[in-house]
Amino acid sequence: MRDAGVRMAEAASQAGLDAPVPTCPGWTVRDLLGHTGGVHRWATAYVATGKAEPFTDEEETEFFSCPADDTLISWFRDGHAALVGTLEQADPDLACWAFLRAPSPLAFWARRQAHETTIHRVDAESATGKITPIDPALAADGVDELFDGFYARPRGRLVADPPVSLAVRATDRAASWTIRVEPDGRTVTPGARDDADCVISGPAAELYLLLWNRADAGGLDVRGDRDVLALWREKARILWS
Repeated sequence: MRDAGVRMAEAASQAGLDAPVPTCPGWTVRDLLGHTGGVHRWATAYVATGKAEPFTDEEETEFFSCPADDTLISWFRDGHAALVGTLEQADPDLACWAFLRAPSPLAFWARRQAHETTIHRVDAESATGKITPIDPALAADGVDELFDGFYARPRGRLVADPPVSLAVRATDRAASWTIRVEPDGRTVTPGARDDADCVISGPAAELYLLLWNRADAGGLDVRGDRDVLALWREKARILWS
């Protein structure tokens, strides 16, 4: 997370605040910094205060109050540094609100913000035309967060009738998953079933960018029904990222 935030600020400086963000259609770098800087402050507040309930909409608005352009990047850097420092200094037994299952609230917030920052680092770098490498272990964990975190929940737009299945296999990590998308939700199981309707294999970093909807299938090995991948691209959108 520390590295991703530093890279994000550097990319924003290079691209300029008015630059469009190709991976977030309709956004500029200015929008991206405002969103991510606000999320960092929002997450920091839970860890720092141990707040047990979600902030109200009015309270959340305060975290996203951005400064003028001449101090926006500094504002982002300050919020990012505060988040990293707060997580480093937090009590491992911290109790606070979280919205995905995890070994502990602290583990949840560290993981969630690592991927929040990494994905938006990629967004900022897309405005410069050069995306720097993503660690395969981090990437595999980010795919796992999607499947075993976000899509293990009952709610969401990712549904299908009749049901379809998508299997994903990392070729550079011991990591694979199968998700069955049903009319009322999803079922996720470890391992990639070869009889899934669509099976995608490739390096973890490429899978990460594909499944977080930051890149197309590119050189990935896609077998079976590509309509299943199209369904994912249309409906698998995460609110926080």
